[in-house]
Amino acid sequence: MKERILIIEDEIAMIRLLELELSYEGYEITIASDGLVGADIALNENFDLILLDLNLPGINGIEVCKRVRAVKQTPIIMLTARDTISDRVRGLDTGADDYVPKPFAIEELLARMRSLQRRLQLKETADVLYAKDLTLNMVSHYVSRSGQEIELSQREFELLRCLLANKNRLMNREALLNLVWGYSFEGETNVVDVYIRYIRMKVDEGFSEKLIHTVRGGGYILRD
Repeated sequence: MKERILIIEDEIAMIRLLELELSYEGYEITIASDGLVGADIALNENFDLILLDLNLPGINGIEVCKRVRAVKQTPIIMLTARDTISDRVRGLDTGADDYVPKPFAIEELLARMRSLQRRLQLKETADVLYAKDLTLNMVSHYVSRSGQEIELSQREFELLRCLLANKNRLMNREALLNLVWGYSFEGETNVVDVYIRYIRMKVDEGFSEKLIHTVRGGGYILRD
């Protein structure tokens, strides 16, 4: 599946350049040339990265970043001709992950994107697991989806953690039972089905996009 990038930019030449180069690199591109429209798309769809201009019609990039960060942790790289220290600080303090001043070489942007992806992968394996708009912090045990906190029991937390750590991978009941309940557990394997139902009610109920899927005869998979 192609990685999705949302470009929120109002300069036609820059839009064409980014769309051409990033499509060539294999990304699926969505364009918004207005801050309000871009924020709405970012909040209602899932993207692997947002490239965000600072000076936009509607609302500026700082406000877009604030609105996205209030709900999602989608990676954001700011692109702007304003390259003062104060501009960089504002963007990063608002929640942007990186800042690339214009004009830039496309090779530099691609390198920054790869670097950001590596940092996020390290962060994910260290403390936080992600799938779409679902996050699970293994240190604080804080779980949320679309910015809404989800309260889980300890067993529910461990089961969800296991599914997230193995996202996009089919996990059969026996594997989940051993990983979450332990090899010494002597109860029935249907306890897994019961707890999957519990966490589905908390993680997927009320959302049009379901993350936890049943594979008949196989087990369960959490799809990113």
